[in-house]
Amino acid sequence: MQIDLIVTFLDLMETSSFNRTAERLGIKQSTVSNRVQALESELGQRLFTRSRAGTRPTAAGLRFLDHARNLRHEWVQASRAVRRVHDFDQALRIGIQHDLAAAQIGEWISEFRAIQTNTHFYVELDYSIQMNADLLAGELDLAVLFTPGHLPDLHYDKVGEITYRMISSEVARLAEVKPERYIFANYSPAFDRLHRQIAGDLVDAPLASGQNLVVAGMLAALGGSAYVLSETASRMIASNGYRPVEDAPSIAQPVYAAVHLQHRHSHIHKRLLSVIRRHFSGGQ
Repeated sequence: MQIDLIVTFLDLMETSSFNRTAERLGIKQSTVSNRVQALESELGQRLFTRSRAGTRPTAAGLRFLDHARNLRHEWVQASRAVRRVHDFDQALRIGIQHDLAAAQIGEWISEFRAIQTNTHFYVELDYSIQMNADLLAGELDLAVLFTPGHLPDLHYDKVGEITYRMISSEVARLAEVKPERYIFANYSPAFDRLHRQIAGDLVDAPLASGQNLVVAGMLAALGGSAYVLSETASRMIASNGYRPVEDAPSIAQPVYAAVHLQHRHSHIHKRLLSVIRRHFSGGQ
């Protein structure tokens, strides 16, 4: 079975339009029709019905959908396993939580390249929920994230933690922070739970973000109070006239490394994890 048939089927399930699928895949409508017919011939079942109301999957088409997704996933895994990237022995796709990137990414990648000299690294920044999904789908090989997905096919190791501190351009005490002058940071579910215990009356603030860079930018431009990374807090206190909110507890955010179970005992992944753990422990 050609993978093009599967890709075309899955796209058509999304668009419900032969014309739209042809546009998205950059092929002729007749090619879409031929591929669908070829797939229906192999399966011995009609997969779609066409009418003035549009294209709709048959019962057989709906039944085939999950299998088609699995086939595409297996094809991606197989092709990546045997494909070389230029002159590199292998490729690794790494996802990193947004707030870890600014302080960590340069040193991590430098050391990754030192221990894996003939490896092609692709690095992207994202949120935990998407990285969990990408690991499960085989789109990422390793992720460093805040929130484990507790998915049965993924393995998680706690590798360290980072700290957020509340600072303000206006007040020095938590009781003085006004919701209308507060920027709510929703960095993770774990952070949110602790934040609600500390200052539940501030969660309905008019401004909010899930990235330290955005929160710090709004705070610098508008003033007020917010939780930011400890490194960001120290910098803003030193240079921008901000002060710590003295009685607001710091919030520790655990950091996890996640891999698919099939990579759990890979020596390459273990070497990369040792680099990440060493940086969180303060080692050089």
